[in-house]
Amino acid sequence: MTWDEMAPLLVESTLQTAQMILLSTLFTVLIGLPLGVALVVTDRGGLFPSPALNRVLGVIVNIGRSLPFIVLMIAVIPLTRLIVGTTIGTIASVVPLTLGAAPFFARLVETALREVGRDKVQAAQAMGASRTTIVNKVLLPEAMAGLVAGLTVTVVALISYSAMAGAIGGGGLGDLAIRYGYQRFETTLMVITVIVLIAIVQLVQTMGDVVARRLARH
Repeated sequence: MTWDEMAPLLVESTLQTAQMILLSTLFTVLIGLPLGVALVVTDRGGLFPSPALNRVLGVIVNIGRSLPFIVLMIAVIPLTRLIVGTTIGTIASVVPLTLGAAPFFARLVETALREVGRDKVQAAQAMGASRTTIVNKVLLPEAMAGLVAGLTVTVVALISYSAMAGAIGGGGLGDLAIRYGYQRFETTLMVITVIVLIAIVQLVQTMGDVVARRLARH
């Protein structure tokens, strides 16, 4: 296969991967952030203590994190078909990607929030701030550097997951590597695909580290 033949395939697959990552990151944050906050505030001694609810949420998160992604993709095929009407393609891959990453991100959110000094929460309570205000004005802002670092780790994991999504026709660079690099023995294309994935990961990690450091300084 010549470069003129490979270039359009690489561009198209890279754009598909970017679409998968952007959409799944958005939905992961929308689900994982509130879930992580809930794990903290419903714990014993939290702002909204509810040990029973906390245990249920913990079990849900642990189940989501314990499933290998390739198994999760297959297990949620009926749900994927119900939501998007198909199980093949870039948009269909967003469903298992989100379900796989949201519990992972929720735990990272929980860890970041628990690192906020208890004295800051107590100071806000002494000033008469409501519990919701404390979450929005103290916990989340103070943990922002950790949240960005956690999101960066999650996005890197999503890039890995998106490559695996190619195994079931999810599109993107993973699908390209399997269909052309593996099945058609196009070693050069396989190597280039790996290099592109590594470059994307390095870019995301670098950007995330820069933002997290700046927030930490603030």
